[in-house]
Amino acid sequence: MTDFQPRPGQRVEGYDVTRRRGTDYYAVFGDIPAADREVWERAQAYVDEVGTRMQDAWDTGEYPLDIAMRGGALDLFNDGIVHPALTRFSPLAAGLVNMEISRGDGSLGTVLAVQGGLALRTLALFGSDEQQARWLVPIARGEVAASFALTEPDHGSDSVSLETVARRDSSTGEWVIDGAKKWIGNGASGGITFVWARVEADDDEFHGAVRCFLVEQDAPGYTGTVITGKASLRGIHQAHIALDGVRVASDAVLPGTKSFKDASTVLYSTRSGVAWSALGHATACYEAALSYSQQRIQFGKPLAKFQMVQERLANMLEELTAMQLYCRWMADLEERGELRPTQASLAKYHNTRAARRIASTARDMLGGNGILLENGVMQHLADIEAIHTYEGTESVQALLIGRDITGMSAFA
Repeated sequence: MTDFQPRPGQRVEGYDVTRRRGTDYYAVFGDIPAADREVWERAQAYVDEVGTRMQDAWDTGEYPLDIAMRGGALDLFNDGIVHPALTRFSPLAAGLVNMEISRGDGSLGTVLAVQGGLALRTLALFGSDEQQARWLVPIARGEVAASFALTEPDHGSDSVSLETVARRDSSTGEWVIDGAKKWIGNGASGGITFVWARVEADDDEFHGAVRCFLVEQDAPGYTGTVITGKASLRGIHQAHIALDGVRVASDAVLPGTKSFKDASTVLYSTRSGVAWSALGHATACYEAALSYSQQRIQFGKPLAKFQMVQERLANMLEELTAMQLYCRWMADLEERGELRPTQASLAKYHNTRAARRIASTARDMLGGNGILLENGVMQHLADIEAIHTYEGTESVQALLIGRDITGMSAFA
């Protein structure tokens, strides 16, 4: 905003609505340990460093892989995974990183979820010593892009019914994988993919079970096609993957994976990350609305002086504070080893729904300026739609919680 000359009908060039305001009305994060705060501030610096380029990438639908993997160089991909080769993040530090990166850019938040929360966690939990020795640190450092391929074109919420199969070639001992996957972040980025497939081998003890296979994306028969036309998370590429007779070595299977429950373990662990991500998006939207209301003059006074605007801001703050409390208590439970999967589901269920409401209200409060990407709100509103769906839709979360509190399953 340089060399701007006010003129009749245009008093200001634009509005400063994307800066951090540090909203924490209940001081939920007022007692953060110094080590956790250092990690949080590192995430803030990362967002500040790459924010402008990511906004441009979202606008054009491009995926700047160098920016995405920069998070690994800054040691931000840990996501609370416990492993001797990885830097230890507390659940609170991991959550704050997720929140801050999503506050800056939802596509980068999804990079963190895919590279760290899904792929790195899968390898750390279930990989062999040899697999971990070769791939764990490169994935954590962002030297290798990694993806997690569970969802299929025909199987999303019912991913337990996946049809991708892995068969044994009796003459070579290799696994041969056939199937299709969809919505796979980093699935066409030239790195590796953790492919979940059903074993079809009568002489194998895991015949019929779902296991995970490490597949290098340059393997013959592996085709990752970037999904175009997205209106959400436009700054990261998701892929439609075709697996046509992909051959991998006999030791490509992750030995710790023995059933679909192992995939569920990874998803449960990342569900809390989605709650934190929603908090980041909602914080950006609330703070944009507050800043705009203080700067925008209508009818001779700032919008913030109107009763209706103050009521809306109070309603948004009410929901935002509840989201913060959910996340902080969830992190405390996890630190004590007491967090149950359905508790993470409840946090995800509440926070993505609340984030949608906050973003919608913020968009309305900014009026026509609310649809401009430079003001952030519209991008966050669109990106929230994706996190509301992935790692288990609203309906799936409700059924998981309902089964827990009633003791009866309503899954078909």
